[in-house]
Amino acid sequence: MQAMILAAGFGTRLQPYSLVKPKPLFPILNTPLLVATIDRLKNAGFKKIIVNCHHLRNLIVEVIDSIPGVIIQQEPMILGTAGGLRLALDHLDDEPLLVTNGDIYHTIDYARVYEKHLQSEYDVTMVLHDYPRFNVVTKVGERVLGFDAAEHQGNKWAFTGLQVIKPGVLSSIPAHKTSCIIQHYRALIQKNISIGSMTAHDTNWTDMGTPGDYLNLHRHLLDSTVPVWPEICRSKPPSIYIDARASCDKPVYFNQWACVGQSDVGGRATITRSIIWDGAFVPPKARLSDAIVTPDPI
Repeated sequence: MQAMILAAGFGTRLQPYSLVKPKPLFPILNTPLLVATIDRLKNAGFKKIIVNCHHLRNLIVEVIDSIPGVIIQQEPMILGTAGGLRLALDHLDDEPLLVTNGDIYHTIDYARVYEKHLQSEYDVTMVLHDYPRFNVVTKVGERVLGFDAAEHQGNKWAFTGLQVIKPGVLSSIPAHKTSCIIQHYRALIQKNISIGSMTAHDTNWTDMGTPGDYLNLHRHLLDSTVPVWPEICRSKPPSIYIDARASCDKPVYFNQWACVGQSDVGGRATITRSIIWDGAFVPPKARLSDAIVTPDPI
């Protein structure tokens, strides 16, 4: 079983934080999301995992270069979701490829998605769910009809970013050019090539595309609204989640929830609903609320 993690994007909506760390490396409860995603794929049975990268790719290479079974695809120019997949063709075996985004936290079962695709007649299986903010995909039964909200009548669904693809579908994508996989699928549908879907129900899915989304994900993880991946934390985390290597001068006052990495926190600081990254420094008597604190000033 083979998989690919798309991790090349700029994370524009997460600026200025994404200017110092690529979004897939944003820590989730002090573990880089990309590392946890790789572990989760391995635990689901995927032996070969390709990760593409462009923005701040040197940081991604530094973190995952030594992980067995991972192939890093560095892209000197941004190729988009289709162009990156097309470039990966040389790395692929002749079997379906599971593709997931490197910046999404979700509880969808990778192995179940892969098995569903193997049982279908489609060259592509897109995983959809009901998420009104992004509901634009129309389908009939399991067959996808289009990707524009006004294009077709019927119920609309959101694309989770998770899909399984037969590698041959990628060969018609122009090589070494920036392109979007949804545009490619539109062209396939116009040629009467069917694209299938799997609907994910009762699942948690978070696009941490903005600082508010990123903070809210931690709030939900720490109040047990959203399940925590065992690859991140094997037991229920406390609402004040502090790395054992953090240095906190007493007293430090915490309110509601907080996530503190391997950092230095000065005495009498007050931290409310905030995330402190590894290597960060919180001055004594600082008052933080709904903050993301990075090692370098932003």
